[in-house]
Amino acid sequence: MTQAKNGDTVRINYNGRLVDGTQFDSSGSEPLQFTLGEGQVISGLETHVEGMEVGARSTVTVPADAAYGPHRPEAVVTIERAKVPDNINVDIGTRLQVRTRDGQPMPVTVVEVDDARVKLDGNHPLAGQDLVFDVELVEIVQAA
Repeated sequence: MTQAKNGDTVRINYNGRLVDGTQFDSSGSEPLQFTLGEGQVISGLETHVEGMEVGARSTVTVPADAAYGPHRPEAVVTIERAKVPDNINVDIGTRLQVRTRDGQPMPVTVVEVDDARVKLDGNHPLAGQDLVFDVELVEIVQAA
């Protein structure tokens, strides 16, 4: 049977969950399609799929370093509430986009709010988490 290799375009069904069992994502009704080696999915998942055969099912725990990286405390900032325009929703959990000092856009999540301050977290929501994936290689769409 043919094994998925670097450069192949593959389709997988997957369920992603945290180590405690909380599901955070799945392929849903349509398999996820990506090309191995192009960095379109987290490296730990990509590495796991490489070498699988069509129809194979497996479970892998991807450590944080091979997923969304460690949680970086320096990516959490607190700003004065008065600096946030009134028309911007700052409820906890709201995803916003801010500009870095060099003008680059950066997604952030509101993690704390009070009358004086807003705390924003620039880490990916899954940073610092080991992730568990149940994976099925459905198809090798195009072999390299």
